[in-house]
Amino acid sequence: MTEMTSRSVSTTHKEPYTVQYDRLDETPLSVAVAQAVATYRDVNVTSLKPLHHAINADALERLFEPRVDGPRTGGTVSFEYNDCLVTVTADGEIRIQTA
Repeated sequence: MTEMTSRSVSTTHKEPYTVQYDRLDETPLSVAVAQAVATYRDVNVTSLKPLHHAINADALERLFEPRVDGPRTGGTVSFEYNDCLVTVTADGEIRIQTA
């Protein structure tokens, strides 16, 4: 996961916090989302509510899995998680902002 936002992370800012998720990374997408939200909110990831309270984590993983004919080239999903609006795109961008 690569951080793409160069500012100090804080929920007092209205700008989104963006990280790039690499599908070849061994970290599951659901874990990367939780880590990004924890970073944005400046808390330990263990203090967050479980991700499955906001979205089916298995479905999130499958939604962006590569197809038989190659990687997915489109698609976006947005959901609220721990008072944040999370947007994940097929190209691996995870964008977090205050809900």
